Amino acid sequence: MRKAYAWLLGGLLIGSSFFISYSCKKSTSDDEDITGNWKKTDVFGGDPRSEAISFTIGNLAYAGTGATSTERFKDLWEYDLDRRSWKQKADMPNDASARNSAVAFSIDGKGYIGTGYDGVNRLSDFWSFDPVGNQWERKADFPGGGRYDAVGFAASGKGYIACGYDTKALNNMWQYDPSSNTWNPKASVLGDKRYAAMAFVINNTPYVLSGINNGEVQKDMYSYDAASDKWTEKTKIYNYSDESYDDDYGTISRQNGVAFVMGNYAYITTGENGSITSATWRYDPSTDRWLGKTGFEGTARSGAIAFSLNNRGFVFTGRSGSLVFDNGYELLPEEDKVDGD
Repeated sequence: MRKAYAWLLGGLLIGSSFFISYSCKKSTSDDEDITGNWKKTDVFGGDPRSEAISFTIGNLAYAGTGATSTERFKDLWEYDLDRRSWKQKADMPNDASARNSAVAFSIDGKGYIGTGYDGVNRLSDFWSFDPVGNQWERKADFPGGGRYDAVGFAASGKGYIACGYDTKALNNMWQYDPSSNTWNPKASVLGDKRYAAMAFVINNTPYVLSGINNGEVQKDMYSYDAASDKWTEKTKIYNYSDESYDDDYGTISRQNGVAFVMGNYAYITTGENGSITSATWRYDPSTDRWLGKTGFEGTARSGAIAFSLNNRGFVFTGRSGSLVFDNGYELLPEEDKVDGD
């Protein structure tokens, strides 16, 4: 199995975009309690695309790579929220392949990009970007082997790449130390192997959830403790218990969704679970509970990017079948929904 734009074929099955409506009730939330407004924001500076990467450094966000139905990219763009503008930065070097479905994170003022798919090869190369010098530098290759649709995140000064696909789904994880430019194997993510999962970090605690394997979207989530090198299962993300809090959790699980953090909460949106979904949820790590929010109000999509700047969450790009996007939306989680803003 190769990615080779397999999602385009999937798009024929997905058909036209639509919103999945959902309701939350009982202890999760009542219909009248659902809040959140998605407001259209600045258009991404590069070409429309999906399966791109993003990371943030200080008050700036960076996005690049990705693919359309006919090409892949190796560019990088910087987003300045104060100026509300995108600026193109240096492309990845000549010996770096254009790619989609890579991973990225930032540590100590530098961005890191690795893995992905170039149309022929599953990639294992790894690069750092210095925004001060606008320069790229090749780093030690990812030792876990070429893969795409992995998850990448940073916590406590270390980077991590986990899960993904390399002709089969994976669950192993490696830690990157930028001070020594070395990789070390760490505990594999619990549960089933998976790819196209989501990851986020709150208070230096990483979480990995959902994704797909064997044609089934995974319905679980795990947190990682670096000190003990141990994963812990969190509340299952479907109607698992006899209690009422998870009655409407059926729209949480997905593949190719996005996650971002504002304050002490994580938010997930977009992606696919049988069809494209716009269902949006907020996760509270202090209670290990989910709360439904207003569904994503742009065209429903998969393979988008998301990031937070100044405690504000944004979603850009993505695809619906063969249609790719360059627009962006900001979630205002406590405001009431306003159509067309």
